[in-house]
Amino acid sequence: MTNIVSSPIREHPFAPFLKIIGKGPRGSRSFTEEEAHTVMGMVLRDELEPVQLGALLLLLRVKSETSEEMAGFARAVREHIPLPAKPISVDLDWSSYAGKRRQLPWFILSITLLNDHGLRVFMHGTEGHTSGRIYTRSVLEALELPVCTDWQSVDNAISAQKFAYMPLQTLCPELQGIIDLRNILGVRSPVHSLVRLLNPLNAPHVIQSIFHPAYQPVHQLAGKLLGYSNISVIKGDGGEIERNPDNPLQVRAVLGDELVEEEWPALFPRRHLKPETLNLDDLTGVWRGTKQDEYGESAVISTAAIALKQTGKASSQRQAMELASELWMQRDKTRF
Repeated sequence: MTNIVSSPIREHPFAPFLKIIGKGPRGSRSFTEEEAHTVMGMVLRDELEPVQLGALLLLLRVKSETSEEMAGFARAVREHIPLPAKPISVDLDWSSYAGKRRQLPWFILSITLLNDHGLRVFMHGTEGHTSGRIYTRSVLEALELPVCTDWQSVDNAISAQKFAYMPLQTLCPELQGIIDLRNILGVRSPVHSLVRLLNPLNAPHVIQSIFHPAYQPVHQLAGKLLGYSNISVIKGDGGEIERNPDNPLQVRAVLGDELVEEEWPALFPRRHLKPETLNLDDLTGVWRGTKQDEYGESAVISTAAIALKQTGKASSQRQAMELASELWMQRDKTRF
């Protein structure tokens, strides 16, 4: 008799992971940290079919990522990134992945104040994934601040200026490729969040901004799972690490093994009107003292104050604000 039973169809190695998060509201669950680590490793090694990558990104977007997933993803990326042969010593890891839409990127001036106080800041970020925004790289280039495409130039820039920026395209092009899918998928992916957790140079202090408040505790706990003993998570303006001085600011942090929360009060009783246009000349004009902007100056000082307190340069909010104000008054107005 002729055998009419079909031969077994071989399942793709990644299919079981899609089953975990894709079997519906009753049958699905989140990845464990180890499963997330395996998943991201396969993504980075290009072991998925394109349709599987799209399915993964959208399923995660619908359900939202857990702290364990974020930690597992980030750990896989940290293992994948080729590090410099000689360790580069930095004090603060600063991520910049959102771009500014309503306000100028005042935080860049905050970083300059921190550099003047001796803090070495490594920044990584991306640009161009959302229209109508000012991205950090273009501003840094306009201000002639170092944008680096290899580790030797990062080392040189940190030594000379205590600051260096590396684009994600250089740091991890595989993740940049996923971010570039945003306009195809129509929504952000987990990569937009996990890149903020990378801390590739193992800085002892990590600061990051999350636009959606619900993600703050997720990133706080993910930082702890990654072993970061000093990490602060804020809801910065537009998703960048920049304080809006018109609003109270909640800082969620990991200090040692402890999860802590702290609120910084609003600095003004009424909100400022957002500018009609965003002009880089206004940013440099405020630094030079040729233009006045109460909001911008306060954003610069109060953002620097948060970092000064986190890095132990100040022991209280008041002391941090006083030190940041002093650094602002003593700035070299001819720099920009």
